Amino acid sequence: MKFVVKFFPEITIKSKSVRKQMTKILRANLRTLTRKQNISADVQDRWDSLVIEVNLSATEDIAMTHRHMVQILSHTPGIGYALEIDEHPFESLDQAYQLVREANRDVLEGKTFCVRVKRAGNHDFTSHDAEIYMGGGLLKETGAIGVSLKNPDVVVHAELRNDKVQVVKRRIPGLGGFPLGSQGDVLSLISGGFDSTVASYLLTRRGLKTHFCFFNLGGSAHEIGVKQVAHYLWSCYGESHRVKFVTIPFEEVVAEILTKVDNGHMGVVLKRMMMRAASQVADNLKLHALATGEAVAQVSSQTISNLAIIDRAAEHMVLRPLAAMDKQDIITIARRIGTETFAANMPEYCGVISVNPLTHGERSKTEAAEQAFDFTVLERALQRSSYQRIDRVLEETGSGLEDVALLTTPALSDEIIDIRHPDEAADAPLELANNPVRHIPFYELESRLRELDTSGQQRYLLYCHKGTMSKVHAHHVNQTHPGLFGVFMEKR
Repeated sequence: MKFVVKFFPEITIKSKSVRKQMTKILRANLRTLTRKQNISADVQDRWDSLVIEVNLSATEDIAMTHRHMVQILSHTPGIGYALEIDEHPFESLDQAYQLVREANRDVLEGKTFCVRVKRAGNHDFTSHDAEIYMGGGLLKETGAIGVSLKNPDVVVHAELRNDKVQVVKRRIPGLGGFPLGSQGDVLSLISGGFDSTVASYLLTRRGLKTHFCFFNLGGSAHEIGVKQVAHYLWSCYGESHRVKFVTIPFEEVVAEILTKVDNGHMGVVLKRMMMRAASQVADNLKLHALATGEAVAQVSSQTISNLAIIDRAAEHMVLRPLAAMDKQDIITIARRIGTETFAANMPEYCGVISVNPLTHGERSKTEAAEQAFDFTVLERALQRSSYQRIDRVLEETGSGLEDVALLTTPALSDEIIDIRHPDEAADAPLELANNPVRHIPFYELESRLRELDTSGQQRYLLYCHKGTMSKVHAHHVNQTHPGLFGVFMEKR
């Protein structure tokens, strides 16, 4: 099993030294991720790409290994796309064409196509010559219905590298962005809603090692929910690096604001207190920047004038990756990355104290309103803060996830529900010899419960790449339909 990893285009235009450093980081990240999945793989640097060769003799389950490799390559920042290839010695252009024809014969049946060939080395033909030769042969010798250079149904890829022919079996879209860890660290203020989760994802995708800071305003249930979505984001997009999850109990701070600050300034003052606390956490973790999910004009505290007042309370640079985004665009990204269902069930606590808020505050008046606030309350909150490694936040009892049944060997009567995104499931299908597999994407699971037998006579096991999303959904649905869902975990 062999893959060629193509870099995100912005990496390729960097200076030689920067590109070399980013390549080194991406290579290390891929080694870490394959090792975490118990995959024996050699990651080689070829300047314009990375080549991953998987040692299949060291694995028990080739199909499972393939699914895990597709997941890694499609969810790792810094990858533009990856090609799964078969590599052969190059003998002649016709021999290369025959290899390409046999690899693509079935997928071309009844389809339009074009051929894209990349070539490196000394050959007596150009890439364009190879494309014309292969395209003509495929049109004559397969069931393809025609060539379309602009809008083909299928793009046939091949690479000729010196004395090697690389026949592309599939193209795996990448996450883009920069390799995680290449741009430093940031502390993301996360509430679990649409905005903060999407902002955290975009920071991670851009190569920032993203730590999480949560202000608990809603008790243990709120904290558990935010830990679940933060862990999900990390496990899907940032597992190559360890980060921290920091919880700051903020109920007393809110109570102090409600009793001491006038109505119009409450929302902005709360955000300023969060910025002060987050700055202290960032100092403790030796981080240079904070980040929020705020978007200009989305709510009263997010007008330009109010954001400027809020930033005055921070001692660090504040990043706002969603600043100019529309709400629907944010929700669309949340749906694509898998955080929509978390966010849709997460109460918005910050808005609770906004009573007749000022939309265009003045710094002097806000600072005057804060004079009545007892800052020892904020100091006590910081002293009671909890710092945890993100990989351990779901280990504690009380989350409810520990009650979900995990099975590596399903009973013959169990039905498996693959809840992965349709594209991910199509790229790496789950096929089991003894159990039927139904496909219901995670974002449709609750709306399609009517399709399932909820009488208690049938057990369903949810499946996803790492089990985190499956456990969360199983726990949530089992509260109203006890025992309906368990989780299928592949043996590793």
